[in-house]
Amino acid sequence: MSKAHDVLFKTLADPTRRALFERLCREGEKTVGDLTARAGVSQPVVSKHLGALKLAGLVRDRHEGRHTHYSAQLGALAPLIDWTSQMAGFWQNRFDDLEDLLKRMDQ
Repeated sequence: MSKAHDVLFKTLADPTRRALFERLCREGEKTVGDLTARAGVSQPVVSKHLGALKLAGLVRDRHEGRHTHYSAQLGALAPLIDWTSQMAGFWQNRFDDLEDLLKRMDQ
């Protein structure tokens, strides 16, 4: 697994970061204040998590006056999607092999 995969998994492993990212995916661009209002943690904590998401390429920020707006970057999930597809294929092949073995044993 590449370092990029490791960074994405590590970043999304945190439930608060994952919730912030999911919210941005569902609701679109939000300010730090908007995100803090329903995050259940303080603004500095939200900002720290957004910084980690930004470093992983999962969010982009846009400054407008005194406000910073964040938006999800869905393309950053491509390595995770590729990895899960590979794993799904791997396990599907294993289950197919097991099914074939069980059928041969029943004969």
